[in-house]
Amino acid sequence: MAILCNTLYSSPSPSLSPLTSPSRFSTKLKTRAQSQSMEHHNDHLQRKFMEFPYVSPTRKQLMVDLMSTIEDRLQSQLLPCTLSPDVQSFKNPNGSAEASLLIRSGDKSSPIDFVIGSWIHCKIPTGVSLNITSISGFLNSSTKAPNFVVELIQSSPKSLVLILDLPHRKDLVLNPDYLKEYYQDTGLDTHRQSLLKVRGIEPYVSPSLFVRSAFSPTASMLKIDAEEEEKLEEILRDYVSPAAKEVLKVWLERCVDEDEEKRVVKEEEKSELDRRDKSFRKKSIEEDLDLQFPRMFGEEVSSRVVYAIKEAFGVL
Repeated sequence: MAILCNTLYSSPSPSLSPLTSPSRFSTKLKTRAQSQSMEHHNDHLQRKFMEFPYVSPTRKQLMVDLMSTIEDRLQSQLLPCTLSPDVQSFKNPNGSAEASLLIRSGDKSSPIDFVIGSWIHCKIPTGVSLNITSISGFLNSSTKAPNFVVELIQSSPKSLVLILDLPHRKDLVLNPDYLKEYYQDTGLDTHRQSLLKVRGIEPYVSPSLFVRSAFSPTASMLKIDAEEEEKLEEILRDYVSPAAKEVLKVWLERCVDEDEEKRVVKEEEKSELDRRDKSFRKKSIEEDLDLQFPRMFGEEVSSRVVYAIKEAFGVL
């Protein structure tokens, strides 16, 4: 308000032209105030997203650290979130399910297509709560490098499922150099192997054939079962967190900040990447959001949010 008042009272008063008439000037002030109010509201919603309110302190810290690293590292490449407030934060009519969503598109000059983060809290009729936290980074067709995903799914205080990977965007059998460059030379499989040595961690097999086909051979798709909640926190802090940060580091340094010479993609290859990316995104929504969101949030909320996600994914 101080800025607006200073602008108002420092404006010249002699013979006002039509462009500076009181009504036109008042409209400009009103528009500016509305814009600032919207920016303030968006900041509030982004802070709410970063609260991750329904998960343990260790898990919250991991998600905040990962998202902060992405935003700090890619600050100049990411545009502000433009989702409407009722898509950034939403709940079902009876309040038993709540979620927060953040999508930031990449600048035109960036290899980033968009970064998406979310948390979902849902009370299940059996009496337990489902808590999902996820962050994904999607690249555009200016590069063939893999995407990034980390997701933690929890419906019990002493167990959860972890998905941590750089999902491939090219066929690994037809492109062995791709497998070598992004997976073998980066040592990504060492993180999966190290986690599997921890007591209480076992491989997780998704019931979805699509999900199992979409991730790389080095993906950490794991189920963590601990004897006590404190032990689960210890595993998250001492093993999962370091692994997730290392995988993100590989993605930022070897995929996003890839040398321009390596990033050269021919037009034919770009078309193939676009086609594959859109197919993957469309199928992901069909397999997950189209099925689960109406059950959690009802048809009205679900259709609004899923439409916005489809728009961001470019698959409307």
